[in-house]
Amino acid sequence: MKNLMTPLLKGTILSGFISCLLPLHAASLSEPFKQYWYAGDAELTSYNIKQARYGELHEGTGVLVYVTEPFLAKEQVKADNHQADNIPVLKLNSTKKFLTGIYPYSIMSSTFSPVSNEGHAVKASLSVQEWCGHVFTQINNRQQFDVNSYSYFEGEADQRFSIDKENLENEIWTKIRLNPNELPLGDLQMVPSLEYLRLLHKPLKAYSVKTSLINSGETSTYTLEYPTLLRTLSIEFNNKFPYVIQGWKDTYKSGFDENAKVLTSSAEKINTIKSKYWQKHNNIDMKLRKELGL
Repeated sequence: MKNLMTPLLKGTILSGFISCLLPLHAASLSEPFKQYWYAGDAELTSYNIKQARYGELHEGTGVLVYVTEPFLAKEQVKADNHQADNIPVLKLNSTKKFLTGIYPYSIMSSTFSPVSNEGHAVKASLSVQEWCGHVFTQINNRQQFDVNSYSYFEGEADQRFSIDKENLENEIWTKIRLNPNELPLGDLQMVPSLEYLRLLHKPLKAYSVKTSLINSGETSTYTLEYPTLLRTLSIEFNNKFPYVIQGWKDTYKSGFDENAKVLTSSAEKINTIKSKYWQKHNNIDMKLRKELGL
């Protein structure tokens, strides 16, 4: 009797714990979604990357960190407490680290998308650090997309402006995880990734894009083709929930003149773990980096 009741008891405790973490309006969420994304930890997936920069490919590592959290609608920051008007979001922190010769690059983008998968991301931001300086861009979803942008480059400097709401490439990475069947398809207008726009010094605005989704058995590939940017991005992910991203390829000219080389940045998955990483800050926890191959 004892052996039979123990799993039941554990299941009851886990179910109660998940219920405490769920948003107040969780009726529309599937049971697999609740069990996976509201178990109290984050999903960490590591990648070996090759990043195009200065006409060459540079090897490095990347990590996609996905976690659900409550978001304040007005302030558009993480809420300290669960309240009725909080927006339940799936957050993605995407990081890349690589070397260009003597000096390192560190890139991080954050995207906060409603778990309802309705409308656009509530907020998206990007920071890039390297030895020449650092830059930061943030988009807030209000009546329009409000943009705040800061850079050490004279031609970019400090900017504040608004643009009409269109699809955001940054939110594609969360939409895949929420429901790939609802990805936007066909000829569209889309704001390219903040990372791409910053590294290539392109204006932050929507560009024409053609998107497609191809099923290849166990995985599918979502492809974005920007004709005016001469850029193609393909993202491969598992067809079964939770739709883990296996890797991606991003092809464009790595430079600023007509003779710039066309290179393909790429990523290949190393490993995926679930962890309360925000509690894993002691020296003993560095073993988790080995699990991730970092």
